[in-house]
Amino acid sequence: MKKGEYKYIYGPISSWRLGSSLGIDPISRKDKICSFDCLYCQIGRTALHTRKRKVFVPSKNIIDELKALPPVKIDFITFSGRGEPTLAENLGEIITGVREIRKEPIAVITNSSLFSDKEVRNDLCQADLVLAKLEAPSEGSFRKINNPVKGISLLKEINGMRTFLKTYKGKFALQIMFIEANEKYAKEIAQLAGKIGADEVQLNTPLRPSAVKPLSKKRIEKIEKYFKGLNAISVYKGARKKVDPVSKKDTLKRRGKM
Repeated sequence: MKKGEYKYIYGPISSWRLGSSLGIDPISRKDKICSFDCLYCQIGRTALHTRKRKVFVPSKNIIDELKALPPVKIDFITFSGRGEPTLAENLGEIITGVREIRKEPIAVITNSSLFSDKEVRNDLCQADLVLAKLEAPSEGSFRKINNPVKGISLLKEINGMRTFLKTYKGKFALQIMFIEANEKYAKEIAQLAGKIGADEVQLNTPLRPSAVKPLSKKRIEKIEKYFKGLNAISVYKGARKKVDPVSKKDTLKRRGKM
């Protein structure tokens, strides 16, 4: 396989949370497919707004592409990409296939929308690290900021997380994207995060191109005070590694400007 021919994998990227991260996109479509349409999304608007799971890419196709990857040093293999990865019905099967050929720990970045689904929870239990979104303390603010598809609620999301954490043996992190629309809810979000009981809380703001402006370092530092005692880390303090993506074009499509 020649450099630049990858359809399902991208990166490695320099992640402030994961170091050198090789991405796997189990959705891999031209347009974004997601259960949310967040105000700040750095890969654009959602084209297909859905919560229905299906197989978008055969597991074998992804594993074969991963096998053809040239030698590259990475810290994590991360399921993310152009859409919500838990929408892939074969997510667990792909994770199993990856473990058979790679030794790196596996992370899944999810918007948390499908934690109420038992099969999704089972799939996520196979990951070493789950990074789950939490950006609103109430149903109204949840709908304004994340714009979930019909049938998804904040209460379902939170209850699903709590059920998941009863059996999950890996590391669980909450990722919170702060923008002007939810900055005023920082204290309430921190209180909610404390009740969920994550191993880590990641305070983010859209530093890559987005439809909304990022919060300044000073404003994030003010927010950080509410998360004292919750093992919180900030995007402004995260270390970044220098990496060389196998395909810059595909990486930009799935992640936005690096």
